[in-house]
Amino acid sequence: MVKNHKISLLQAVALVTGNMVGSGIFLLPTALAIYGQFSLYGWLISTIGAILIALTFGRLSRQLPFTGGPYIYTRHAFGDFFGFLVAWGYWICTWTGNAAIVVGFVSNLAAFFPALQNSAILATTICIMTVWLITWINLLGIREAAHFQLVTTILKLIPLLIIGTFGFFFFKLSNFRVEPSSIQLPNAFFQTAALTLWSFLGIEAATIPAAEIKNPKKNVARATIIGTIISAVVFVMACTVVIGILPSSIMQNSNSPFADAAKLMGGNMLYYIIAATAAISSLGTLNGWILVQGQLPWAVANDGLFPNFFRQKNKNNVPANALILSSILVTILIFFNYSATLQKQFQNMILLSTLSTLIPYAFCSVAELVILKRKSLNFQWNEHKRLIFLSIATLIFTFAAIIGTGVKTIIYGLGLLMMGIPVYLWKKSLSKSTKN
Repeated sequence: MVKNHKISLLQAVALVTGNMVGSGIFLLPTALAIYGQFSLYGWLISTIGAILIALTFGRLSRQLPFTGGPYIYTRHAFGDFFGFLVAWGYWICTWTGNAAIVVGFVSNLAAFFPALQNSAILATTICIMTVWLITWINLLGIREAAHFQLVTTILKLIPLLIIGTFGFFFFKLSNFRVEPSSIQLPNAFFQTAALTLWSFLGIEAATIPAAEIKNPKKNVARATIIGTIISAVVFVMACTVVIGILPSSIMQNSNSPFADAAKLMGGNMLYYIIAATAAISSLGTLNGWILVQGQLPWAVANDGLFPNFFRQKNKNNVPANALILSSILVTILIFFNYSATLQKQFQNMILLSTLSTLIPYAFCSVAELVILKRKSLNFQWNEHKRLIFLSIATLIFTFAAIIGTGVKTIIYGLGLLMMGIPVYLWKKSLSKSTKN
């Protein structure tokens, strides 16, 4: 690709921040409201974990600045099979996550079009149309997708910061506080950590198209760490304020909690401004993740672990087949959930997507140690105590978050993961027969 068509550092930061600051933060207050002040423990756990993961990806990206992100790191450390499993699981995460994100987009559109709350068929139709609109933008080229991401990220951060700061003047402790007897401790800490972690998914967004970023050895790590810190500050401030502004009677049934909080702060005008911002935010996040859902399978197919179908690029140098097939799967998932309410649809998909991402995070948490040991004949564990500590801490966090997603989600997630094994065996058998 021509050099000046590559993604800049600023655009890479926008990709990371934009992928994280999306439908998750705008719908999350409704899910967290029942935990009240205990949600802060979840934010603390997930923020520490997110920073650990960001540092891990930052270090790995300097060693392996190639397209593929978590898949590349796992494959280099543990071989083809585990690399394939991580890629398969992460690919599942992208299209299940995109289904949740587009639901978040339509939820905020309901502020302007109330019929979307009452008609599941209409809401589903708008969801599907939006998926294919953003898919079309990505088919135009990665540069166009990156520009779109930068614009939408700037548009959505400013109002979020306004709510997260001026909203404290409308904050009521009685709305935020819940009695400890009303929730189960310490399970609540794991549950809130798993829910809040959803907002941080996208930490690795800049590592996926690494080869398309200018100076990837430096800029991928910078974008990952800067984007994570920006998102963490915005998340905790804004989400906490919204829960403190809205009475529980409104919060429990809200499809657009940020817009409802804005209405109490500044009337109908601010309500519509924030609702529009939330919709733009979700649209930008969807754009970033649709970019990822094409780049990852293409990278894996290039290594011979996914079918050659995914390697096909269009005239704009975009992996068109991977993009289109992934969006078809998003469409199917939305269709099968159309009878549920928008909030219920979001909750049905959020934990499954989180689990599918945590598995690659777990592999990547120790991949760096394995790669370093393999590269250095004189590798001494005593000289890498800090690195070992960070890897173990990251691994413990990911396992705790996996537990927090719940038994039902783990069973479904592992089932989807195991479905990839026949594909791996089939692809390997084809490779062997070709060689023979």
